[in-house]
Amino acid sequence: MIPPYGRPAQELLAELSALKAADLPVRGGKVTAYVYDTGRPEVHEAAHLAYAEMLEVNMLDPTAFPSMVALEKEVVGAVAELLGRPGAPGIFTSGGTESIMLAVKAARDSRPGGSQIVVPVTAHPAFHKAAHYLGLEVVPVPVDPVTFRASTAAVEAAIGERTVLVVASAPSYPQGVVDPVEEIAALASSKGVLCHVDACVGGWLLPWLREAGADVPPFDLGVPGVTSISCDLHKFGYAPKGASVLLFRDAALRRKAYFASAAWPGYTIINATVQSSRSAGPLGGAWATLRSLGREGYLELGRTTLEATRRLVKGVGEIPGLRVLGEPEASLVAIAGSPEVDVFVVSDEARRLGWFLQPQLSYAGIPANLHITVTGVTLAGIDALLKVIAEAAEAARRKGPAVVPDGLPELIAGLDLDALDDATFTELAASVGIELGGTDLGGMAVVNAVLDALPADTRETVLVRFLSAMYA
Repeated sequence: MIPPYGRPAQELLAELSALKAADLPVRGGKVTAYVYDTGRPEVHEAAHLAYAEMLEVNMLDPTAFPSMVALEKEVVGAVAELLGRPGAPGIFTSGGTESIMLAVKAARDSRPGGSQIVVPVTAHPAFHKAAHYLGLEVVPVPVDPVTFRASTAAVEAAIGERTVLVVASAPSYPQGVVDPVEEIAALASSKGVLCHVDACVGGWLLPWLREAGADVPPFDLGVPGVTSISCDLHKFGYAPKGASVLLFRDAALRRKAYFASAAWPGYTIINATVQSSRSAGPLGGAWATLRSLGREGYLELGRTTLEATRRLVKGVGEIPGLRVLGEPEASLVAIAGSPEVDVFVVSDEARRLGWFLQPQLSYAGIPANLHITVTGVTLAGIDALLKVIAEAAEAARRKGPAVVPDGLPELIAGLDLDALDDATFTELAASVGIELGGTDLGGMAVVNAVLDALPADTRETVLVRFLSAMYA
């Protein structure tokens, strides 16, 4: 509600602090998803100040605010230099989803009449979202059940006359492994099809890991056949949220990502991104972060991240009932359980100990697991993290697997969820132990187990209703 009279800034900030009391902490490394922490407060402070400095600059019109053009050229140039093609044209976007959306749009508009994109099942759902918005069809391809990398043979079989884009991940988020980019890009090129590498997570990480001694396969614009690549700076670039870069092999393809309209009597409309008006704050924050850390800062973060990842993988392998899926080339680690150790219960137990481990549901033959993103701050707390995982696993062993009420998945799958209003859905959620009106969502094992038992399309419907009810 808008108050009848204005209030002082300090009161407003105090109210915001109170509202954030139930939020997960964004610093310290106890939240192993969603947030990226260097462990260097001065870097984040520099980014915040630059963000505020550029906050009111509107990126809608580059002729009105040349400062944002200069900053974008620097930031895009830095990414292009790191990712194998100095001077490559690019676009600064709000995040990986928008970068992917624009890559898919550019591919569609450069291949009139095409209607399909070939996407590994481990690729980010942003490709499905882009296809949904842009009127395209996703052709899913399987991954190797042991390595979790995309099957090159399956990719080749999936490419057809209507294919406008083939996708590879570097790495795929779920297991942190890099798809065979060289093989997939060569296949796409041989068939005259564009190839996008989703390096939203790994683009600003893998080069530093490689320099620190990791064995990282070729994945960037230096690989023949790769025509575009996305790289989020608000992940392992450690910039504030809202910062990603989409690079193209040439400017002609970048122009296909743009949108212009002259079919009205108002101001000139030409957009490089999905958004029109947008703050240059994230751009300023990204620019300041890159300059605040510098090459040596990122290399040091790469070294510590690599060491922490190796220690995590080794340590998890020594915990009874748990195992790491695949051999992660990036600092993303997926931990599967066993019949005796339910990963959803492990997640709840870790949450009670003050740590957030991200649950991932089973799909396409890949078991349910816990996802951990290792960042620059993880090494300092790696022993504590492993201790928490071991304690949570032992507690999960004692408690046993989450018990799904008999018949509930079948009941949900048989319901016409679209016919339920938000109040009725809230009651249904309460029946499995989740109060949508509260702030404590810590006990999620049964909820995740129920979702895991449902087919993907029903999961999606449930999640849409879940979101709607939360905001009701």
